[in-house]
Amino acid sequence: MAKKGDKRKIIGMVSEESGERIYYTTKNTMNTPDKLVLRKYSPKLRKHVLFTETKKSLGRNEVKERKH
Repeated sequence: MAKKGDKRKIIGMVSEESGERIYYTTKNTMNTPDKLVLRKYSPKLRKHVLFTETKKSLGRNEVKERKH
C-alpha cells in the first residue's frame, strides 16, 4: 500500500518515432517537475530512440471518489 505522503507517481514512456508505450517507471514529482525524456531501446524499430513521459491512467495515481 502506498504511503500517505508518497511523492512518486507512475508514468508511461511513449516513443517519439513509433508512438508505442512499452516502458513504465516512477518519478519523484517534487525533484523533477518537468517531463522526463529518456533514450531507450525500441524493439519494434530495433534501435535507441527518445521516449517522453505521459500519464499512466490506471487509477493508481489518483484516488477516485466513492459513490454513496
